[in-house]
Amino acid sequence: MNDENNILTKEFLPNHVAIIMDGNGRWAKKQGLMRVAGHESGTKSVKETVEYAAKWGIKFLTLYAFSTENWKRPKPEVDTLMNLLMNALKKELPTLQKNGIRLNAIGRLSQLPKKAYAQLQEVMTLTKSNSNMILTLALSYGAREELEQAVKNIAIKVKNNIISPDGIDQSTINNHLYTHNLPDVDLMIRTSGELRISNFLLWQAAYAELFFTPVLWPDFRKENLQEALVDYQKRERRFGKTSEQLT
Repeated sequence: MNDENNILTKEFLPNHVAIIMDGNGRWAKKQGLMRVAGHESGTKSVKETVEYAAKWGIKFLTLYAFSTENWKRPKPEVDTLMNLLMNALKKELPTLQKNGIRLNAIGRLSQLPKKAYAQLQEVMTLTKSNSNMILTLALSYGAREELEQAVKNIAIKVKNNIISPDGIDQSTINNHLYTHNLPDVDLMIRTSGELRISNFLLWQAAYAELFFTPVLWPDFRKENLQEALVDYQKRERRFGKTSEQLT
């Protein structure tokens, strides 16, 4: 894949790419290092992936950075991940501004440490006018928890006669999700060879094309993203229709 311009076609790129960034711990173990080294190295993959996606005009990129289940990990590892988040936000702000990237975040953000939450809010505020791409970080995020909260909020509005039960449809549910300002996922990528989506964007990825790669996240580079995008362009997205109907 030396000449990417002869392989990728901008007209057929996914609008929304979501990535499950998996394999940091296994990468570190293979190197004989502590798990934290894998997380640190993974930040390089984030930077290269974001810049390459922006270069090709991907409008929405969502990264699974920290799940609700990740809070169960040893406290030193969680603390390290939060510090890495704060440092990365500070360091990459100029890159976001240069590429016209707006930072967004989804999940139970109130669970984040105060300093991490404040840094996140600051960068989101400073980039809110950027329009080339929306980069969303899923932090303290779980899709089942997201759906649970949406159902509860809708139920409260029904109880208060704000919404009629007969008026509830897919758009109602969508409007009560963390991702209400984002389109459905077109392509979901998971690294590390695991073949599951691990409670990530269950509603939004209903018709997403799935791409699994054995590459561990710290080794994921623009060539790997390119491979996923090329594979996506070969897919036939029917959404329940037949191939004949599409043509």
